[in-house]
Amino acid sequence: MEGQPWRDALLSCPSRLVIIVDTTVWIDYFRGSATPHTDWLDAQVERQRLGLLDLILCEVLQGVQDDRDALRVQGELRKLEIHSTGGMALAVRAAENYRRLRVEGHTVRRTIDCLIATYCLEHAHALLHNDRDFNPFESLLGLLVIHP
Repeated sequence: MEGQPWRDALLSCPSRLVIIVDTTVWIDYFRGSATPHTDWLDAQVERQRLGLLDLILCEVLQGVQDDRDALRVQGELRKLEIHSTGGMALAVRAAENYRRLRVEGHTVRRTIDCLIATYCLEHAHALLHNDRDFNPFESLLGLLVIHP
């Protein structure tokens, strides 16, 4: 794992740390599933700086069954910090990270996971997730992950 000088500084000042909550956690949360990740989210929603990416918002809303629920879910998620991910620089960096992990023997199954992890790495945000595709980003690239 590469050295991440910001890592210790952020961990020592949790009020500055933004925790991006991945789609995998939101799906369980809105379904009412009790998991370590949703329990952590319930306990920390008022204590931590939580956010999501525009890509995560899209994924969560795609999974909602009807327009009424979509409006409710969108209203809840809009209470958090929503970060825009668009741009060529992120796309190029995510592709670089994908190739680097592939060389190390880890093929990430979904492009969106590369974009989410790379955004967190580039902006020094932590990630709360329940998806094994993020594991090599943590172990090899230094992604800061919340482990409930």
